[in-house]
Amino acid sequence: MNSQLKKKLTIQINVFRSVLILFIICAFAAILSPDFLSTSNLFNVFKQIAVAGIVASGMTFVILTGGIDLSVGSILGLAGVMSAGVLSSTGDPILAVLTALGIGIACGFANGLLIAQFGIPPFIATLGMMTLLRGCVLVYTKGSPIPVKVDSYKFIGKGSFFGIPVPIIILIILFALAHYILTQTAFGRSVYAFGGNREASRLSGINTKKTEWMVYVINGLMCGLAAIVLTARLGSAQSTSGSGIEMDAIAAVILGGTSLSGGTGFVLPTVVGAMIMGIIDNILTLMNVNPHATNIVKGAVIIIAVLVDKKVKDLSAKAEQ
Repeated sequence: MNSQLKKKLTIQINVFRSVLILFIICAFAAILSPDFLSTSNLFNVFKQIAVAGIVASGMTFVILTGGIDLSVGSILGLAGVMSAGVLSSTGDPILAVLTALGIGIACGFANGLLIAQFGIPPFIATLGMMTLLRGCVLVYTKGSPIPVKVDSYKFIGKGSFFGIPVPIIILIILFALAHYILTQTAFGRSVYAFGGNREASRLSGINTKKTEWMVYVINGLMCGLAAIVLTARLGSAQSTSGSGIEMDAIAAVILGGTSLSGGTGFVLPTVVGAMIMGIIDNILTLMNVNPHATNIVKGAVIIIAVLVDKKVKDLSAKAEQ
């Protein structure tokens, strides 16, 4: 097999491996629990993955640049409680939505400032922001939930159009938009170039600081949107909202074929990765498995996904030789 054919085969494996994993997991889920394939359960799975999927769409931009964002759960939590707080005091759903989006953008802007402008490694910068923002959530809520009583706001998380839940519609629109940005715009090309070789992209005229900064702003915006959907679906904003979602988002991106080293991957398969994580949660729930055991399975999935990512990169390197 010549090197060109090997390279094409490697790319195909990288793109479609998430779909293959999804089919395998669905087959096992159907065998383990007959209730899995019921219409009500499948809709429930899709509604559950909507929040993690929205966050994962933003995380894809970040990981494509070779970065990471551990603060997404805390951004989501802060945006959610602030939105619910504004809604509780004013009763204005539009202002509440704008508050959540504004908080998300501001937090993403702060992350981008620390990473792109001050040169702090993404892991350290976002780890610090994760702790700082979660502290803000706890101080604001004092550990108590903030109820959401406005029906027009709750419609975002619980409503439907023509039988399709609104969160699923939002998820589809966001992924289509993210795909367009990454594949059809100059900014999207600069994201791939930055992730592939930062210095080469800088020498070619790309504003690398702006590109890196913007991916974190976009990621923050996605967290704000996810906060709205989650808060509306639950009917309240919890002080623990978003805790642990960073692991689901990162796992979804990796399972979707995006390389942790950056520069390689697509946003559309990320939703497949989110579905995989959601189905794992769902099937363990249907089987009445201890909820704490879910973290064991998720951790194993992340490790396996990283090992597969490394193997694919090794195959790509051999194909190019």
